[in-house]
Amino acid sequence: MAILKKNAFSRRVPDLVTEELVAVLSRRASYEFKELFDIVHENLRARNAASGGEEMLRLRAYEKLQNLVARGAVKKNGKKYKGLPSSLAKAIAPQNGHIPSPRLAVVK
Repeated sequence: MAILKKNAFSRRVPDLVTEELVAVLSRRASYEFKELFDIVHENLRARNAASGGEEMLRLRAYEKLQNLVARGAVKKNGKKYKGLPSSLAKAIAPQNGHIPSPRLAVVK
């Protein structure tokens, strides 16, 4: 009888840093990374989700932002970043296989 070993986590939590980046960049304004990070950091602190230190969070946020740029959801013009709303919605939806529970959906 073979024992199957599972090496990967089956449950993934939503990526809060990317969610906050998408929320801020959806405002149709251009931001330099420093001011963008300050807004994201404040939002994460308000949600009590800014753990691991500010420098580590800054690195994670920059990496997530560059991933959004590579996917075409964010446009980089010099040092300014501007979100493309239609692409941002597509970029965040299938992330981490996170699908909202149908029990939580509002029925009208």
